[in-house]
Formats: sequence, structure tokens, C-alpha cells
Amino acid sequence: MVSIPEYYEGKNVLLTGATGFLGKVLLEKLLRSCPKVNLVYVLVRQKAGQTPQERVEEILSGKLFDRLRDENPDFKEKIVAINSELTQPKLALSEEDKEIIIDSTNIIFHCAATVRFNENLRDAVQLNVIATRQLIFLAQQMKNLEVFMHVSTAYAYCNRKHIEEVVYPPPVDPKKLIDSLEWMDDGLVNDITPKLIGDRPNTYIYTKALAEYVVQQEGAKLNVAIVRPSIVGASWKEPFPGWIDNFNGPSGLFIAAGKGILRTMRASNNALADLVPVDVVVNTSLAAAWYSGVNRPRNIMVYNCTTGSTNPFHWGEVEYHVISTFKRNPLEQAFRRPNVNLTSNHLLYHYWIAVSHKAPAFLYDIYLRMTGRSPRMMKTITRLHKAMMFLEYFTSNSWVWNTDNVNMLMNQLNPEDKKTFNIDVRQLHWAEYIENYCMGTKKYVLNEEMSGLPAARKHLNKLRNIRYGFNTILVILIWRIFIARSQMARNIWYFVVSLCYKFLSYFRASSTMRY
Repeated sequence: MVSIPEYYEGKNVLLTGATGFLGKVLLEKLLRSCPKVNLVYVLVRQKAGQTPQERVEEILSGKLFDRLRDENPDFKEKIVAINSELTQPKLALSEEDKEIIIDSTNIIFHCAATVRFNENLRDAVQLNVIATRQLIFLAQQMKNLEVFMHVSTAYAYCNRKHIEEVVYPPPVDPKKLIDSLEWMDDGLVNDITPKLIGDRPNTYIYTKALAEYVVQQEGAKLNVAIVRPSIVGASWKEPFPGWIDNFNGPSGLFIAAGKGILRTMRASNNALADLVPVDVVVNTSLAAAWYSGVNRPRNIMVYNCTTGSTNPFHWGEVEYHVISTFKRNPLEQAFRRPNVNLTSNHLLYHYWIAVSHKAPAFLYDIYLRMTGRSPRMMKTITRLHKAMMFLEYFTSNSWVWNTDNVNMLMNQLNPEDKKTFNIDVRQLHWAEYIENYCMGTKKYVLNEEMSGLPAARKHLNKLRNIRYGFNTILVILIWRIFIARSQMARNIWYFVVSLCYKFLSYFRASSTMRY
């Protein structure tokens, strides 16, 4: 078979979601590793007074594209920004742009979606389901289309514990739901949403399951492939380790832990943390489109792009490596020393929330008011708790995903493509990846310079000394108030101290005899 770069040579690609995290990385990787691709049409809407061209230009000027700029300075000539609004009828395409797309497109990568877990149902259906349906209708008119690649989520069927690489029946008929939403007012939609989504945790997961069914049914005559990533994290290797540009998913929690704001979280230490690097998802998508384009399989190809079944890693291990990294390489102006306690106990969780989150935040806001500054910590804690609430479903449960198609795809790659489009997560060293991930949040999300590390370490030592001092004062107060006034308490205290002294003496004597 032709190699992946050879397959994309001379092809015209249509990409949605190019302004999102995954879409950016896919665009960069496609242009860098398949330099002979002809054109990439990116559907972008106007936003905040910026034209689609200006938005694309802003993305291309970012650090993510530094390597591509060095290797291929003229890459921008291959990118065509097209004004489009996925939530509008017929994608709000002009007749001229529509004609160009229909005549020229060979491959579609549909990455656009709302990834907000708390999106109201109407908006989630509009972008994740209706927009997908309209894009398929457009694809059906394309004269030279070879592959329709749809990016879904591995959690689309998280109501099942074992998930195969197939499209399951939807929770409701998408057409009926779309028709119903047209006459329902917002109040009624909000009222029925919990009953509709049932045992799925949020509207994002629910609508992505519907979108898969739409792709399967409406795109029956197209050559379709679906990639289902689990929790998409920072890059593993490309274009460089640890690249991340947002607070979504675990990234925001990592930063909150590094700042010392996040101290406790509801999670199971033994639950699988099914993180998958963004470059693995991109490589899988590019390889899957290549395979479907070359082989024209009879049935829709689904790929569970996950790590839990192949290279398991648990939330307890994530917590350990995140805290270890931020203690060695602290974030600037940390609130407290990094330390996170994971618990699945409901009462213990709420106790630690009150003691280690709300109480310090309340006291800090009082301090800010006394010094003439605006209080902000309680607001930060409130936002953090909302993010934790949306993620605790995924940090408290584990799933088993079948990955036969991914393994088959990996075996189909020639040796050179296996290196260039690496999807073998068995090679992923988790401790190194988490360290790069944390450093990526420091460098690319918070824009902190590595030259500031000495000052950050000094600040962390200062926080440690403050903590020791506070604990010493607390012990003295307890002594003065409770122990010093009670003969029984003093007797217990002296007994404990003498017991510790005897133990230390015995330990020292044993060590001396040994030598």
C-alpha cells in the first residue's frame, strides 16, 4: 500500500474545529508530515470582530506551529479559511465557497464540537448533532470525496462498562429529538434534560452518541471512519512534548494542584485514568483516514483511541506524579505547597472541602479586603468545585474498551509510518509524560518562564516555613488551653512522650549493636 504521506499527496482536505485544541494539532501535523497535501480548507466563523482569516492567522502565529515554520516556511499558502457557521442552515456557506468545496474536497476531518459538559441540551444538539448532519448532507454532494472522518469520544457509550468498536443504538431517535426541540421552550428543555440523558453524565456525552448514529445512518453511502479518543491531554512527542493551550479537562486541575488551591478531590485511586496524548489522537485520525481511503472497507470503521486497556495508569498515580513534578518545578506565586488527597468517601470529601478549600479561601479573602484588594479566592474555589463535579464521574469509574481496530491499523503501517505517525501507546512512559504535561501547563498555558524557577522554589520554601510555624503555634495553643489545665491530659501527654523516647532509644541501641 502507499504510505500515508503518499496518500495525502495532491489531496484537498476539509477541516472543521481548526480553532480547537485537537483541530490545531491535526492541522499542524498534516502540513508538516504530509507536505505534499494540496490544500486544507478550514471552516471558521467570525468571532469577537475577527474575520475567519484573522482567526486562522492568529492560530498559525502560535508556538504550536514553530517547528512547521522552520521546516516549511510557505505552509500558509496551503490553508484556505472559509467563512462558515456550523450551527446555521447549510453551514452558512456562500454559494461560491460551497461550489469550491463540493468540487475539490477529497477528505473531511470533522473535529468541531462543543466540549462543555454543562452545555444546555439545545445548544449541544445544535453543534454536535445538527451540524454533523448538515456536514454529511454537504459531503453527499461532493464529487471526489474519499473519506469522511468523524472525531467522537470514547465515553459516548459510558453507560456500558465494556465498549466495542461499533456504533451502538442511540438513546433516542435524533430526528425526533431535533423535531421536539423546535417547539419546546428553554424551560421545558431544561426540565426534561435529566430524564433524557438518563445514565449518561452530561449533554456532551449524550449528543456525541447521537452524532455517531447520525454519521452511521445519514452517511451510509459514504466511506466513514470514527475515532473515539478518551480524555485528551497534552502532546506526548509532537510537535514537542507537553504542548497544551487550555484549562479544559485535567489541565485545569493540574494547575490548581500546582498552585496549592486544589487539596482534595473525589476520585478512586484505583480507577483507570484513561488519558491519551493529543498527538496520538491526531496520528490515529490521519492513519484511519488513510486506511479507509486506500482499502474502502465495507463497513464503518470505529477506533477506540484509549490507553487503559493497553498501558493502564491510575488516578492515584496521576496525583503522585503531578504533585512530585510541581514540588520540584513549582508554579509561580503558589497559594500553598502542592498536596492533593483523593477520596471516594462522601463524608470525608465534604469535610476536606470545608477544611482545606473553603476555610482558607474565606480567610484569604478577608486578608485581601483588609489590605484594600478585591477578594477573589472564594470565586476561584467555586469555579474549581464546578470543574471537579463534572470530572468526578470519570475519576471514579473505569471502563474496558476494545481496541482491535487500532491494533489492526498499527500493524498495517509500514516501518516509516509507524515512526512518523506513532499510535503505539505501549511505548508511553507515564511518569515522563505527566512531568512534561505539568511543565507544559506552566510554559504554554500560564506563560511562565523557566528562568523564574529559582524564585518559585524560594517562594515554596517560604510557604513550607509558614506552615511549620503555624503548626508549632497550634500545638502550643492546644497545650496551653487543653493539656496544661488537666492533670489527666498531662499524664497522657507524658506517657506518649516517654513511649516515643523509649522507642527512639531502643532504635538507636539496635543500630549501634548492628555496627
